[in-house]
Amino acid sequence: MSRLTLAIPSKGRLMEQTTEMFARAGLTVRKVGHARGYRGEIDELADVDVAYMSSAEIVDALKSGSVHLGITGEDLVRENISDADVRIGFLRKLGFGFADVVVAVPACWIDVTTVSDLEEIAIPFRRAHGRWLRVATKYRNLTRRFFAAKGFGDYRIIESAGATEGAPAAGTAELIVDITTTGETLRANGLRVLRDGVILKSEANLFSSRGATWTVGLEKLSSTISERLALSVPANGGR
Repeated sequence: MSRLTLAIPSKGRLMEQTTEMFARAGLTVRKVGHARGYRGEIDELADVDVAYMSSAEIVDALKSGSVHLGITGEDLVRENISDADVRIGFLRKLGFGFADVVVAVPACWIDVTTVSDLEEIAIPFRRAHGRWLRVATKYRNLTRRFFAAKGFGDYRIIESAGATEGAPAAGTAELIVDITTTGETLRANGLRVLRDGVILKSEANLFSSRGATWTVGLEKLSSTISERLALSVPANGGR
């Protein structure tokens, strides 16, 4: 049996939560060599190599098949892999890293509560302002797929390079698509979520790459990791 490569977040709260989750499952994840290095191991699973990567790098590695398993947010997987359900195995939700991808509009738009309302105001808005409604977001692909499914196409996407929630107040966009956990930041910036504007309720997942090279032994090892982690996920999913 060859070795299984597991990619986990390299820094921040996601790395801490991942390490804590493995510990609750009776698995000790630790770095090998320098404390700021990017390789690790699991004491109880000798045939597993741990690769510490950024969340975005984990998505790329899963897509290319250079790792067997990875822990990252579903929002990043759905945004960056258009055929994620074909390329990626969604093995287990992990009960942390919650972030809802939502459509939010200015709270003062009292007559706009759904995506259909956006469609109704798009033509009058263009006549009045000479441009389509602008949507600030880092989630270009999720936004396009969601609005297409809703039959709304009269908008243009503005790539968000900074704090997306500040775009309407700054005058660079009329509405946004962004992630939120409690909604407090949206409210602080005078925004609210459309009634049908939740695009994805995301959280950290254990993913497998269908493009990686698998053997029967590696598949069994993957199942062992998934089953062990199931013991450490809160019964209510953590939400």
